[in-house]
Amino acid sequence: MVRGKTQMKRIEKASSRQVTFSKRRNGLLKKAYELSVLCDAEVALIVFSPSGKLYEFSSSSTVINKTIERYQKNAKSSTITVGRRTKEENIQDLKDETAELQMKIELLQDTERRLLGQCLDSCSAKELENLEQQLQRSLSNIRARKNTLFREQIEQLKQQEKNLMKENTELRQKCEMVDLQLSIPQVVQVQPMARNMEVETALFI
Repeated sequence: MVRGKTQMKRIEKASSRQVTFSKRRNGLLKKAYELSVLCDAEVALIVFSPSGKLYEFSSSSTVINKTIERYQKNAKSSTITVGRRTKEENIQDLKDETAELQMKIELLQDTERRLLGQCLDSCSAKELENLEQQLQRSLSNIRARKNTLFREQIEQLKQQEKNLMKENTELRQKCEMVDLQLSIPQVVQVQPMARNMEVETALFI
């Protein structure tokens, strides 16, 4: 009978999980023993059950702690070596990046000098043609931007003119209202004075 492939996921049923643990634990311990005997290898195996019970195997005649100490020394040495190598790699990466940035800076400075019309003796005809085209594109962009700014300034001036004309109209209207208010009392006061003068003239006669 062909057995199906076991799915690598947690066994939900507790009893089945315990049976599987016992079988596979024994198989793992057996494999560790066989590896130590057949290959003369130093093997240490530590397993904790789901309940926290410890199972261990050591091929050494001494306790498993000796193998653990040996592992810790090797792991520490490997970590130091990796850290040293990583530091050296970082330094080299920084040097490469610095050199690349320096090349870019020199290229930009060289391009700037050529755009200013300097150091053109070493340029070929093709390079000069490319430089001329680049200058023409730059000049076109500059003119386009300048025209845009001029149009914006003209629109702002037109808007200011409209605002000033509006304020002027409002001020003229206010002045006319003030003049009208000042002229009305003067007309009223003139009529009584004229009548009084007529009365005084009649009495005098």
